[in-house]
Amino acid sequence: MDNLILSAESLEKLVHEADIRDEDWLDFPEYGFKQYFLHKNPETGASIALLRYEKGGNIPVKHTHASNQFMYCLEGDYEYTDSNLRLKPGSFYMNPKDHPHGPTLAHEPSLLIEIYDGPHYYEKPEYHTDETIGDFIADEKN
Repeated sequence: MDNLILSAESLEKLVHEADIRDEDWLDFPEYGFKQYFLHKNPETGASIALLRYEKGGNIPVKHTHASNQFMYCLEGDYEYTDSNLRLKPGSFYMNPKDHPHGPTLAHEPSLLIEIYDGPHYYEKPEYHTDETIGDFIADEKN
């Protein structure tokens, strides 16, 4: 990401909302959402991302993650339909490693912060491509 401000004296990183370019979002048009990575740790697979869902956007299948997942809703109404958990502005969600969850549905346009404390998946889910999955598959060392 060439729109980052990095401090020469430290490892700090600062991203301003105004600096986030449309072309830097990963687009999942068949699922109605986009993802923008604020931070990725290639050594651990941990990440922090913004998720922007259009109304009707979804993750269509129940799935698990290879690490703990945390989400915070900034805008909208986003539901984990099997468990009837709805994230609305100010809602925090945590799903532990290996716990099946989903599918999901955005009842209105939604903006979420998503954090993983390690790799996202054990193997590539159907809604990712080789390009979008990046470094987020667990390997033997994780």
